[in-house]
Amino acid sequence: MKKIVLSLTVIITMFSCNSVKNVNTSTVADAATLLSSLSSNSTVQQITSLFALLDTNKDEAISSTEAIGTVADNFNVLDTDNNSSLNLNELTGLLALLK
Repeated sequence: MKKIVLSLTVIITMFSCNSVKNVNTSTVADAATLLSSLSSNSTVQQITSLFALLDTNKDEAISSTEAIGTVADNFNVLDTDNNSSLNLNELTGLLALLK
């Protein structure tokens, strides 16, 4: 139940931000659902799917404005090369945070 409430909160917050007005809302909802379902048993394939959903501008990186939920909360920890964006390898670090 907590994950559902968190997902809905993230989606509502996203709708209220001007920077995401042009984002496909079904993609954001799919990303929020996938993110809320991740656990310590999640796979790299699930992280790859999450990456594709979060990378809304398709530039092969997730910026802080594209990040949501746990990814946004841990953005600085995941951004190991400190370039203000996450690549797929860095996002895979989310699996370690879920343990």
